[in-house]
Amino acid sequence: MRDGRRGLREPVEPVESVGTAEEPEQAGAGEPRGRGGQRVREVRYAAGGRSVRAGLRDAGYAARAEWTKLRTVPSTWWLLLAVAAVTAAIGAGAVSGLSTAHCPPAGCREDVVKTSLAGVWAGQAAVAALASLAFTAEYGTGTIRTTLTAVPGRLRVLAAKSAVVGAAVLVAGGAGVLGALLAGRALVPAGFTAYDLGAGPVLRAGFGTALYLVLVALLALGLGAALRDTAGAVAACLGVLYASPLVAGMLSDPEWVERLQRYGPSSAGLAVQSTVDTAALPIGPWAGLGVLAAWSAAALALGAAVLRRRDA
Repeated sequence: MRDGRRGLREPVEPVESVGTAEEPEQAGAGEPRGRGGQRVREVRYAAGGRSVRAGLRDAGYAARAEWTKLRTVPSTWWLLLAVAAVTAAIGAGAVSGLSTAHCPPAGCREDVVKTSLAGVWAGQAAVAALASLAFTAEYGTGTIRTTLTAVPGRLRVLAAKSAVVGAAVLVAGGAGVLGALLAGRALVPAGFTAYDLGAGPVLRAGFGTALYLVLVALLALGLGAALRDTAGAVAACLGVLYASPLVAGMLSDPEWVERLQRYGPSSAGLAVQSTVDTAALPIGPWAGLGVLAAWSAAALALGAAVLRRRDA
């Protein structure tokens, strides 16, 4: 531009040095040239951060809503109490009933820790009922329509229910497991070795049993989402859990018995309770819990598919 008074030209900044705000794809390639390109990149990063924060906030709202629904149903507290009480009481009774009458001369090799945790076989029935009701009760009352209206993302609803139910079962199951181990240690009869609660195998058995109950809850929750019927979901879950040990007890072929113990959800999952002769187990403690996790993941995947494809 020419200055009329001085006849001089003012320097003009080249167009190429200005950022490419109109073309974000060029600004994102390599280092942006100029302030405009830098601004495009900063805006892009800020938008991504806001979307992540919004997603976390929505997930938190969904989880809070699911917890409100779960805790305001009276049956929830009765079932959680049953999980803890039954697991501890049956385990204590099983340990107190041990006898040395059938022990070999070398001494008793009974896995007292596993015996103390035997109550989980009954406690998992209460877990299955609680987790199934978390979904099927809403279908029975029709409130599932309100839930899906408030949270349109159906997978987010499933994830929120899984997190809330899993956390509740972890607390109740952990209390039952701790009570069973404490009672079992106090009631160990003469002739059996009392276990140390701080020993590695004992901690693994206790923590693994609590995780087992959480995985059972997720299995039942997935079946509840898929079947949408309380009786059907509970029956299916208990059938899956109790079928493999019952069938294995009726078979005479040792190979098939071992296969059922290795791939059955309950038989494999409860291998985590073993603290004696673990090398002789059909499947390792953590590997067995992984088998149950695969069953639970399959049930949740089935529930998610049905939840997305079928109307409420």
